[in-house]
Amino acid sequence: MPELPEVTIYVEALERHIVGRTLLNARVGSASLLRTYDPFVSAAEGKRVVGIRRIGKRIAWQFEDEIFLVFHLMLTGRFRWRDKGVAVPKKRGHAAFDFPSGAVLLTEQATKKRASLHVVRGESALTQFERGGVEPLEASLDDFKAALIRENRTLKRALTDPRILSGIGNAHSDEILLAAKLPPVKRTRRLDDDEVSRLYAATRESLREWIERLR
Repeated sequence: MPELPEVTIYVEALERHIVGRTLLNARVGSASLLRTYDPFVSAAEGKRVVGIRRIGKRIAWQFEDEIFLVFHLMLTGRFRWRDKGVAVPKKRGHAAFDFPSGAVLLTEQATKKRASLHVVRGESALTQFERGGVEPLEASLDDFKAALIRENRTLKRALTDPRILSGIGNAHSDEILLAAKLPPVKRTRRLDDDEVSRLYAATRESLREWIERLR
């Protein structure tokens, strides 16, 4: 599943391709993708993209009039930049979003489709996607520690719980624990100050390293 580094790169790529451009057509070919129906996805057609943001592991496209398309790619969902009017593949395609200079094609390789798209109106509607975890690249050491020890979890569970830390999943939690030289089964409330500092530094360094690698 795309995690913080991968989602960050998607956000940057989408900013280059579609921010400031008008959505001409939203072609949804998979009924399982849409999880909301009011407003419908067509509400974004004819409107300009004014921003892209990450919400945990989700990607939100913001349009004029505070219309948001909020995507969760799940394990094998992928955005691809293609020519305008590209066909949506029958087996692995979900949707295509046409812009004047090209199209964003959304595909998913898994047999059981789990990617999702919510269409919402207004900033306040985005709160339903926020799980409450601190942003690991923005939090201070004190904020990181407070979130970590709020519950007595194993380190593996704590790192991957979106209510504790935002955007980290199985793959990057393993990288972080390896870099911090800490066992995944150690309980958060048994960490000493040095171990918390090591984990904080490893989390930030690992995520930043992967963002740069992906760039």
